Amino acid sequence: MAKRQQQKKRPRNTINGWLVLDKPYGITSNDALGKIKRILSPAKVGHAGTLDPRASGCLPLAFGEATKTVSLVMDGRKIYRFEVTWGTQTSTDDTEGEVIATSDVRPDETAIREILGEFVGTIMQVPPIFSAIKVDGERAYDLARDGEEVELEARPIDVHRLDLVACPSPDKAVFEAECGKGTYVRALARDMGQRLGTCGHVTELRRLLVGPFGEEDMVTLEELQEAVEELEEGAGVEALVEEFILPVREALEHVRELPVSLDDAGKIRQGMAILLRGRDAPLNADEVFASHAGVPVAIGSIEKGRFQPARVFNL
Repeated sequence: MAKRQQQKKRPRNTINGWLVLDKPYGITSNDALGKIKRILSPAKVGHAGTLDPRASGCLPLAFGEATKTVSLVMDGRKIYRFEVTWGTQTSTDDTEGEVIATSDVRPDETAIREILGEFVGTIMQVPPIFSAIKVDGERAYDLARDGEEVELEARPIDVHRLDLVACPSPDKAVFEAECGKGTYVRALARDMGQRLGTCGHVTELRRLLVGPFGEEDMVTLEELQEAVEELEEGAGVEALVEEFILPVREALEHVRELPVSLDDAGKIRQGMAILLRGRDAPLNADEVFASHAGVPVAIGSIEKGRFQPARVFNL
């Protein structure tokens, strides 16, 4: 039997930083990530917060050492712009599901504005049954697709802002929501519809911001592909990194910075705690990041005047 020829694996590129992808409508977040992998061939990459296939917009991708900051980005605020169609409720609270209820009631702009305040602040929300929440070890959407009855408990969420942007027709309204981790926009549409005496489901959804990353940071797949095609002969991935990849420290925007000396940076990189000196040195802090010459060294905490690293960067 002839030996199969082994295909040579593409060399993986060491990339550290963030690429903020403008995920297109119609593909999963993992599909989008796969396309990026084929373009950049990174050694290590992951995304911060999944977007449904029927949603577009901000999908931050962490490369290399930036993966150590993914949780910080995912815990940050998010902004969504979404269209709600009144008069119809679906099993998924968006366009993917089957129609399960209808209503002839169409709320006007005044009625909508009057109830917005009820959905701002720390509120209780029942997630959609088609969600990734686990029930007895199983994803809720898997149980729902198998025809099982799914009951999810209400849980607290934070909605910092909910604005009515436009009412393009009696059937539709466009909103913008700024919210915390765990908020389901589809559930907001469902609950607003019920509060207004009608039904509602999300027909368009775009994420505008995740943590520190917003529209001004987004890059499309087309822009990346065009940049690849325009690379001069012999040019490596470094040119793409320089043009599109944001520094690791961009994810640390809302974390307190602790500048340290070169000697202390060396100790921290070995996992050692350091004693903070100086009259103004902090005594206690739950989360800070140590840096030297502006380059992140480690994320950690301060207790009794000592910085203890938790995640060390190799930058």
